[in-house]
Amino acid sequence: KKAPKFKTVEPYYTNFVNEFPYDETEDQVNVTTEILNDLNTGMPMDRLIFGDVGYGKTEVALRAIIKSVSSNKTVFFLAPTTLLADQHYILSKKRLGPLGVEIELLSRFKTKTEQKKIIEKLSNGFIDLLVGTHRLLSPDVIVPRLGLLIVDEEQRFGVRHKEIIKKTRPNIDIITLSATPIPRTLQQSLVGIKNISKIQTPPKLRKPIETIVSYFNWEAVKFSVEREISRSGQIYFLHNDIDSMPFFQEKLSLFFPLLSIGIAHGKMKTKDLEPTVLSFFAGDIDILLCTTIIESGLDVANANTIIINNAQ
Repeated sequence: KKAPKFKTVEPYYTNFVNEFPYDETEDQVNVTTEILNDLNTGMPMDRLIFGDVGYGKTEVALRAIIKSVSSNKTVFFLAPTTLLADQHYILSKKRLGPLGVEIELLSRFKTKTEQKKIIEKLSNGFIDLLVGTHRLLSPDVIVPRLGLLIVDEEQRFGVRHKEIIKKTRPNIDIITLSATPIPRTLQQSLVGIKNISKIQTPPKLRKPIETIVSYFNWEAVKFSVEREISRSGQIYFLHNDIDSMPFFQEKLSLFFPLLSIGIAHGKMKTKDLEPTVLSFFAGDIDILLCTTIIESGLDVANANTIIINNAQ
């Protein structure tokens, strides 16, 4: 099968790379080179990139996006949950928006009317990057010049979704990102069906995670929250039972009357859930009382403490 060769428009690509606010790690540089080489071969790329959360997989994906967009191709960025899609959309807007890249988000956070407008805009060729959930794989989503598909948290997608990708997009380049690749994907990489790249170098100044396992007690919770707040950080409080959440919200409000506390769980209506999560991303909420809805690779650099109730 053939895939389009991508050209790099300078200084478009260079300007984007220079805007990266951190120093690239050695592995990031190597993996970026591998991807850029793949995009120049004229053969469809199928590459798995794996590395720990926060090691810079998304930045590598963004560089592939800018290369594709500058070659006049549309890119899909597929995420397993609406929250993760939202976060990728915000980051893409921040990094790629200033360069004139037209970006849209397609997920349940959009109304039916908004979704219809986005799909129409896409089919007319007015969108460069479309971020979204598996809604992107629906039959009504038609793209005249799709060149690259990026699948984040690949292990969260079922075989059915992967088969749809294979059948409907045989000649496009595919990058899959994962912190924990499933055995099926690893096996495909080992036998040569997929190419594989690993990012193992931790970012500079990254500190190891300190884990404390103990019986639940409010004194320990208070100490952890106060320590995080003293360095202007934010806290996840994970309690995976929606019915008893109000009790914990009341307790936290009692202990920390000056802090902003938000709630996030899967049964919330979209109009309530999205503003809460976006406020946490923006740093306006100090403590996010949540369920495991936050498990899908959310990367909030300012949230350095997570308290998990009933971790067992």
